[in-house]
Amino acid sequence: MDTPLSTIAVVGLGTMGTGIAEVLALAGREVIGIDISETAALAAVASLEASTARAVGRGRITEQERSDALARFRTSDDLRTAAEAELVVEVVPETYEIKQQVFRELDAIVSPTAILATGTNALSVTRLAAESQHPERVLGLHFFNPAPAMKLVEVVSSVLTAPPAVEAVTQLARELGKEPVAVGDRPGFVADGLLFGYLNQAAAMYEANYASREDIDAAMKLGCGLPMGPLALLDLIGIDTARTVLEAMYAESHDRLHAPAPVLGQLSSAGLTGRKAGRGFYTYDAPGGQTVVPDALTPAAGAEAGAGREVASVGVAGSGTMASGIAEVFAKAGYAVVLAARTQEKADAAKGRIAKSLERSVTKGRLTAEARDETLARITAAGSLDAFAEVDLAVEAVAEDLEIKRQLFATLDKVCRPGAVLATTTSSLPVVAIARATARPEDVIGMHFFNPAPAMKLVEVVRTVLTADDVHATVRAVCARIRKHPVDCGDRAGFIVNALLFPYLNNAIKMVEEHYASLDDIDAAMKLGGGYPMGPFELLDVVGLDVSLAIEKVLHKEFRDPGLAPAPLLEHLVAAGCLGRKTGRGFREYARR
Repeated sequence: MDTPLSTIAVVGLGTMGTGIAEVLALAGREVIGIDISETAALAAVASLEASTARAVGRGRITEQERSDALARFRTSDDLRTAAEAELVVEVVPETYEIKQQVFRELDAIVSPTAILATGTNALSVTRLAAESQHPERVLGLHFFNPAPAMKLVEVVSSVLTAPPAVEAVTQLARELGKEPVAVGDRPGFVADGLLFGYLNQAAAMYEANYASREDIDAAMKLGCGLPMGPLALLDLIGIDTARTVLEAMYAESHDRLHAPAPVLGQLSSAGLTGRKAGRGFYTYDAPGGQTVVPDALTPAAGAEAGAGREVASVGVAGSGTMASGIAEVFAKAGYAVVLAARTQEKADAAKGRIAKSLERSVTKGRLTAEARDETLARITAAGSLDAFAEVDLAVEAVAEDLEIKRQLFATLDKVCRPGAVLATTTSSLPVVAIARATARPEDVIGMHFFNPAPAMKLVEVVRTVLTADDVHATVRAVCARIRKHPVDCGDRAGFIVNALLFPYLNNAIKMVEEHYASLDDIDAAMKLGGGYPMGPFELLDVVGLDVSLAIEKVLHKEFRDPGLAPAPLLEHLVAAGCLGRKTGRGFREYARR
């Protein structure tokens, strides 16, 4: 198995097989593309010609490099042409029967030193290897779609795989310009193992009519910086494919989070499998199309919830980072703002923080000095909530503690004028429990801003069963004026973003607990394979492990799902005072500032 892997066969010339063949040919390998369908083979050649022509046009390769790569790629409909290959990569349909048949036939064709790799992302590599006469040379080589663009390659070992085979394929991945991550054999591996649970929860959230497809997708893109919303991503992957992966994951884990949401089965059975069918969660301009077109579920342009209340002045309660950030947002948008804290000193300090933030914007050319001065002039710092007597909208941004918030709202109930809208920025507590601390729960709503408030575009608008329609309309209109993107959701733990984000983070911790993969490999897998701006452990350390644990506990208590129980490792780190960057140590250690 110490061969240079210069001749490689790719069995199955669908989208993924063709992409892998392109990567190999451009990297100087002789590539034999094998498919029983002549149409698929011709399409693969055409695809390679088109994609390399685009690469020349963009200056990424020369015309000579393109010509050489095309000359290194040949196709066949006969598996026996794999005889000369030192590595065979199969990317045939995702069923044991088809893949096992391919491996059985390859055993009689390839040399004893050839390596056999499966491109599966859902099936057991061990089970496939067991069917081979030489299971020690069988492993998983999981590229991500589109293979030419995506850097991640998961190299999957079974208990039967020989280390030299793993080393040879890992070296190949590096020579292809990819980032190989070594993982063990379990459905989904690292990236899909974390990704598909999250996608499944998003599908279930949509199925429960908790939020619209547009709001779920916008929330995860704007709240987490993801390149694509979960429902749009399911359409891209293929809803039937996603269901197959989840079925395999559930068969092993028996975790309800992996049990495919019924809507995935319903859409698959109806042939609504996503982009490839022209319709899935969304409707597209044509089968295989990328452009979403309006359908019966598309919100009407400019449609809002009706007439709201007039808002000219805003009160912000709190003196921390979120309170000062929210006050800055409202003042920039032209509102008169009262920033109230427990003492005048704390309120002045919070306004000082805003002044520094505005000054940074001036230095970076994002704000004029005149706009800075006008914004600061709109903010009045106050040492008591009594200053909220005439505000039209009161927004609390105090500690995430139900009793503290209830006491504050009881005070707002007495201080604020009749008709004022009262909003809480809670990220995990029940809004209705806060509302019941007042004599006017119909005036209370959730406005969950994301940190840092001046930069993050998302606001989750959380209405309770008691919230008045005109209060909801008011907050939607205010969000538009402060240039935020509102998404509507009901009053349940986690709302949209945290309800989808934190189970994913919790599952990443469980992978480490089970010694399945390292922190670095998991972070790399999600950044390179999923396009996430941060890996889960980087994000956990930024958010704070204590904050993360508190949210996990709230989700577990609300939904009573065993799969949502906080990972013991998270609890142990919090108990040890390892809370992330703010303490200098969390999942990783940080230099003290």
